[in-house]
Amino acid sequence: MLIVQKFGGSSVADAAKIKRVAGVIADTYLEGNDVVVVLSAQGDTTDDLLAKAAEINRNPSKRELDMLLATGEQISISLMAMALESMGLPAVSLTGWQAGFKTNSDYGNARILEVTAERVRSELDKRRIVLIAGFQGINKYDDITTLGRGGSDTSAVAVAAVLRADKCQIYTDVEGVYTADPRKVEGAVKLDEITYDEMLELASLGAQVLHNRSVMMAKKYSIELEVLSSYVRKPGTKVKEVAKNVEQMKISGIAKDNNVARIAVVGVPDEPGAAFKVFRALSNAHISVDIILQSLGKNHTNDISFTVTENDSDAAVAALEQAKDSIGFEHVSVDNHVSKVSIVGAGMMTSSGIATLMFEALYEASINIQMISTSEIKVSVLVAEDDADLAVRTIHNKFFK
Repeated sequence: MLIVQKFGGSSVADAAKIKRVAGVIADTYLEGNDVVVVLSAQGDTTDDLLAKAAEINRNPSKRELDMLLATGEQISISLMAMALESMGLPAVSLTGWQAGFKTNSDYGNARILEVTAERVRSELDKRRIVLIAGFQGINKYDDITTLGRGGSDTSAVAVAAVLRADKCQIYTDVEGVYTADPRKVEGAVKLDEITYDEMLELASLGAQVLHNRSVMMAKKYSIELEVLSSYVRKPGTKVKEVAKNVEQMKISGIAKDNNVARIAVVGVPDEPGAAFKVFRALSNAHISVDIILQSLGKNHTNDISFTVTENDSDAAVAALEQAKDSIGFEHVSVDNHVSKVSIVGAGMMTSSGIATLMFEALYEASINIQMISTSEIKVSVLVAEDDADLAVRTIHNKFFK
């Protein structure tokens, strides 16, 4: 079998952890498998590199920042190769460009265009364990690029798709995908299986186990993922097209996202095209909008509220203020002290009253709902940031106890 394994930064944070992960890789290899391993930078290396950059230049170019950040993963793969060599096993470390990852030129958040993987296949033919630096590639100018948040997950799924791997295993510091964060919610249940769509929603809504780009790619190329622990040798959670017992389980998980800001555009004229002008200004500034609510204001005006990531809140306000004359609103207000709490589950499509149970749980905990958004497999609410952890626990107790 050909198995692709990915290990995150916490799994390779120090020498002891590198040696433990090397043991996991070795066991997989010695069972007769071909093994490709994608590694993230050690522990807080990426944050440390960003801090070093800030010491020199508070506003470095994205190209040079990518050049710097890519070194983190290179440290991990070289040290892992040394660990495997010390065990008498053949291993070779490859940077993203050596492994054939070709990207666009969106420095800091590049998209993979192609993975040639010729070098990877050649090394596998020599029965070597191939260690690939995740999170990075190369563009048409031969510049190093990085893939943004969760990039190593995306690297692993991409190489698994190109090589048509039999398995793609994502090793983390938890034992799989849980109904809620097990570090914060007592009684959180580990799932044996979850669908791509459910995992994609959870990843997009704040769950930290997998990045949504990697799940989208896995679904596109029908790559079955398994999320499991690098600390405990036991089965994890499989992410696949169809999961068992999906209709019996009303929801599969609860996610919380604190990277949210609520923006209210007050006094928008009540006339055709007003909403279009508001969101055109945001679109032109490349700002994505999530939950939207329009309410009747006073004097024939409307108030339009929506959420953006907290990182985009200042840019969103600036874009709206720049377009204020053409839109004709009164003023803009921002609340950065909010969180989005969501329930996700394919079983919601065949069960009534799911949202009611969620709202009842929040009512019983005296938590006010500011905004609501729904789809076929999710319900999201906006609450005060201080209430978010209690909201997750309360909703979890309502559905799983």
